[in-house]
Amino acid sequence: MTVEDALRALRAHADPERAAQMRAYHKVDREYLGLSNAITGDLAAQWRKSHDLPDLVTLAKGLWASDIFEARVAAGKLFLQARIKPDDGPAWDCIKGFVPEFDSWAIADAVAQGGQKRLLADPTRLDDVETWTRSDHLWTKRAALVFTLPFCKSRHPKLAEQAARTRILGWCADYVAAPEWFIQKAVAWWLRDLSKRDPDTVRAFIATHGEKMKPFARKEAGKHLP
Repeated sequence: MTVEDALRALRAHADPERAAQMRAYHKVDREYLGLSNAITGDLAAQWRKSHDLPDLVTLAKGLWASDIFEARVAAGKLFLQARIKPDDGPAWDCIKGFVPEFDSWAIADAVAQGGQKRLLADPTRLDDVETWTRSDHLWTKRAALVFTLPFCKSRHPKLAEQAARTRILGWCADYVAAPEWFIQKAVAWWLRDLSKRDPDTVRAFIATHGEKMKPFARKEAGKHLP
């Protein structure tokens, strides 16, 4: 399948009325087709199953370059496999290439789904992600926390998982005084998810850093604490 074939498949489901609503909601000037997440996800799943990794990378880059909202979302969903054999390095490199061009939460989160899988496949890639925490680009800084959400899922983390968790909590601590709503929200999201498995750590984090957080973020971070 060529990029043009994929774009035709996406356009076949276009809903102009819904597209106009999406443009108004996302407030980013690009083409919208009005597809539901389910349709975009189903198409991406079909392409994932029928292409090898080099072709998926080519397809993802072409869809991304179109700058169509649904095409960029689909590009992000092309690398959701837990395991990509023999080497998922090209997938990770492709995903990293998208990050500096993030300009909306919906596209960023779609790409993050594949990024999370690639980080779990090779946690040494946290070295790449740590560089994002020093970026002046809002969406790149936010991606460091959204991409790493799986590291707060384990109730009984192994030593390597615990080390990764401690490292990411250090990033959260660096972010707590950030004025941007999306950064505060990302910190709160990470802490809220961690609190379901490790409430004591989150309670201690809020006790130490909570005064620097926006009230809404502090409240969200402690939402599930007893």
